Amino acid sequence: MNKTYTVALAGNPNVGKSTIFNALTGMHQHTGNWTGKTVDSAIGYFKTKTNNYRLVDLPGTYSLMPHSPEETVARDFVINEKPDAVIVVCDATTLCRNLTLVLQTIKVSQRVLVCVNLLDEADKKGIKIDLKLLSEKLGVRVVGTTARNKKSVKNLTLTLDEVLNQPPKTDFDFNTNEEAALLTVKTAEEICSTVVTYKTDNHNERDLKIDKIITSKIFAFPIMLALLCLVFWITISGANYPSDMLFSAFSQLEDWLSTLLLSLNCPEIIHNAIIFGVFRTVSFIVSVMLPPMAIFFPLFTLLEDLGFLPRIAFNLDKPFKNCGACGKQALTMCMGFGCNAAGVTGCRIIDSPRERLLAILTNAFVPCNGRFPTIIAIITMFLISGGISGSFLSAIILTAVITFGIILTFLATKLLSKTVLKGVPSNFILELPPYRRPQILKVIVRSIFDRTLFVLGRSLIVAAPAGLIIFIMSNAKINDITLLSYCADFLDPFARLLGLDGVILIAFILGFPANEIVIPIIIMAYMGTGVLEDGFSLSFMKNLFTQNGWTVKTAISMLIFTLCHWPCSTTVLTIKKETASVKWTLLSILLPTAFGVVLCMIFNFIYNLMF
Repeated sequence: MNKTYTVALAGNPNVGKSTIFNALTGMHQHTGNWTGKTVDSAIGYFKTKTNNYRLVDLPGTYSLMPHSPEETVARDFVINEKPDAVIVVCDATTLCRNLTLVLQTIKVSQRVLVCVNLLDEADKKGIKIDLKLLSEKLGVRVVGTTARNKKSVKNLTLTLDEVLNQPPKTDFDFNTNEEAALLTVKTAEEICSTVVTYKTDNHNERDLKIDKIITSKIFAFPIMLALLCLVFWITISGANYPSDMLFSAFSQLEDWLSTLLLSLNCPEIIHNAIIFGVFRTVSFIVSVMLPPMAIFFPLFTLLEDLGFLPRIAFNLDKPFKNCGACGKQALTMCMGFGCNAAGVTGCRIIDSPRERLLAILTNAFVPCNGRFPTIIAIITMFLISGGISGSFLSAIILTAVITFGIILTFLATKLLSKTVLKGVPSNFILELPPYRRPQILKVIVRSIFDRTLFVLGRSLIVAAPAGLIIFIMSNAKINDITLLSYCADFLDPFARLLGLDGVILIAFILGFPANEIVIPIIIMAYMGTGVLEDGFSLSFMKNLFTQNGWTVKTAISMLIFTLCHWPCSTTVLTIKKETASVKWTLLSILLPTAFGVVLCMIFNFIYNLMF
């Protein structure tokens, strides 16, 4: 029986390490958290003719002298767990920077295999690397790869088998002081000066020219807003058709399930609670939430693979630093557009605990795709004159609304950093990776499985019981008045101060499990149907809302409160998990809600004075 070896996969960020990992392990992998750390781990398995391998994908790190949780995890695993071998993946276009980690790893590991990846990109830039000479200089095996090329990956596994046949090194000598670190960097420069040759001196000219525009003071923010608008337009336009298909499919499934329950002589009250409460709420959330997420997350990941997202962080680093935060919060904020829960999880990339909390507590100020349908419907019904309802115009106004949300993010971050989360913003290394052609198929698969289905699954856990509660409140009566109406009437005086009404406010409260069901609850309450309905046209909705007292003031107040109110239950649960604190979780609920209440009151007061 072949022996199973544990092999660590190490490397700097953005060197194609994940691509190597996926190419070796395929679907034979799982993810989780490192013990005691909020850092993702990935473990995969593969086999060759002679050996079985357990491959541990370490977090991206520049050094084994840690300055962040990710680097601490990588250092601890390499030094303390003593894997049978370590594969250090390097970027052929920036070999000198990568060799620092290689030299440190060689000193503390039993066996090391250096994988010089992205040779195709290096070749395009006229960069040549003498791999044989590099192997001699380092004293370890070196193999070149183009991660997308199966033949080069096969060569990597064959070389790994040969490395495991060698006896392990037993002498370890690793000094962690700054002098030793500086010595390692000089050593790296000496090696690169002999093994790397450049066809021209301007091998990065293309990337530099693009960066001169994308990161410029004049064009940076207009380009970001235009790209944001384009992403929203694609998401809005593309989500309509699959959403209608899902509604139709769930409608047929509902009929089948209803027939089945009736054939089993299920009591009517239980039948209605299951069908019109639980099932209809779940089906509505899936139909509305899944299509835009399945479009937005792959687009987001494509921008990440392309190399654009680090530029966004670079552009927003100064504004966030002025608020006492760091530029990495820009990336987590962008993830929040797809789902605030995913944005909160993404805050793990921020090293400073204080700045990580700032990002977590303010992520809900940018609307997730669960709030997009509500915002778009209101814009189309009340704010676009002449009945124009084109998706592109909606996307432009939506971008303006979201820009306001970003401004509020800065204000809330500044407020927190001056009060409960005082501190000096930290410095961090932000690498601007080369622009690369995205791997579209892998991006789609990774986005759907790692983000879309993960977030959707969390939403459905709370959607089912919420559907039952909504059904009970809209059907249980006291003196011929439903509990839903009682609650709406009770909240109405306060809601009027916000420019809303009691029905709207109770809809937001009952929409806590998922923002997608706020509008359906409002329709259900106004019509008195007792069940969630779908398929209403915008003209029907506008007439219904107008008949119940809606004006432009109501619509704008609704937009403000949609933008600023408590996070959904999925996000709240994620915040609780990430912070392990009831205090910070409660603050994450109160902060955006307070902003929403105050802003709505101010707008309502000014509007009443003017009109």
